Amino acid sequence: MGAAMRRIHVGNALSAFGLGFTVPYLYVYVAQVRGLGAMTAGLVLAVFAVAALVVLPFAGRAIVRRGPLPVLLTALVTAALGALSLGIASSAAAVLVSASLLGAGQAVMQPALATMIVDCSSADTRSRAFAMQFFLQNLGLGVGGLIGGHLVDTTSAASFTLLFAIEAAMFLLLVVVMVTVRMPHAPRIEDAPKASGRGSWKQLMGNRAMVQLCVLGFVLFFACYGQFESGLSAYGVEAAGISTSALGTALAANTLVIVVAQFAVLRFVERRRRSRVIAAVGLIWAVAWAVAGYAGLGHGSQEMATAAFVSTYALFGLGEAMLSPTVAPLVADLAPEGMAGQYNSAFALVKQLALAVGPAVGGPLGASLHAPYIVAFLVFSLGITVLAVRLGRQLTDAQDQPWLVKSRVVARGGAPVSADV
Repeated sequence: MGAAMRRIHVGNALSAFGLGFTVPYLYVYVAQVRGLGAMTAGLVLAVFAVAALVVLPFAGRAIVRRGPLPVLLTALVTAALGALSLGIASSAAAVLVSASLLGAGQAVMQPALATMIVDCSSADTRSRAFAMQFFLQNLGLGVGGLIGGHLVDTTSAASFTLLFAIEAAMFLLLVVVMVTVRMPHAPRIEDAPKASGRGSWKQLMGNRAMVQLCVLGFVLFFACYGQFESGLSAYGVEAAGISTSALGTALAANTLVIVVAQFAVLRFVERRRRSRVIAAVGLIWAVAWAVAGYAGLGHGSQEMATAAFVSTYALFGLGEAMLSPTVAPLVADLAPEGMAGQYNSAFALVKQLALAVGPAVGGPLGASLHAPYIVAFLVFSLGITVLAVRLGRQLTDAQDQPWLVKSRVVARGGAPVSADV
């Protein structure tokens, strides 16, 4: 890794570490510590999603026009202000405004950092770079949540103010780190499509492969991430009789599999077709939903149900580890020259939509309609496999299996250089 990439990875770790301090405790803070009730706490969580949906369509154009670094710095300062104000807010209006600032800043960080990774990597190093990003994000969230859990005291608002202050400090420290980054010109695969207009949503919608990838991405996030803390957890508690401590163990198993298996999985997937790797993830997640079905609908002991439920989360983690070096690099390689920011923002927007719709649909189903819930999401997982196979037909060899293509990599505005992709 070059110096710029090392700083970007430090940035990913710091931002995830800061978010880990507060995200698990946000509901408790608003509803109980500030005494604003469950309704306001629910609105705060909704504001995060709404803020992301509002700013992401503009973030892509800003990244294309201004570059990812200025947009990232703006997002970091906005998120720091939101975190600080949230830590001292005592009224519902102040909490909602603060949450909107934090949510908007947090949402824009993702495509900005992803575009910086694209600009600092080549086609043959991009999968490993995004795998490292995903590893550090999960590690940062886990460590931040663990430390935050020891600092927080539900009887003291000051302890939560400290948490939000630490989160803001992480964002401001990241500003200091990022201003030292010198962005290189990003190399491109020689046969990458050219942009016909900067920041053009119309052009993006005309890219059939990108549209199919966005549809696939929606189903991926809807059927997995959108269920973790809503439908699947509700199903586990109501149908399988899972205790809250066992639910925490399941979430820990998910993170542990990602952290331990990420680079072992990377060696397996980086030499295979990206579309087939995604298709395999659909099959793995179908097995995960079948195991979850056994946990809640089978007739085994409570110990077996708990073990099956924990295994479900572990299998989801294995699939996530396979996706991290696959999907994000594919978005980058589908983007025409100069349009990576627009494409990353569009995919982040799809992700936010899925994360907003997923809990709304899965929560009620998982809590009350147990068998239909499992069957529906097992079908969604198999749909991932079908969509991935169809996507593979739209991809060039350079996009689907870049490791096979002995192509020429062209630096933007420079002379071509030879590289193994």
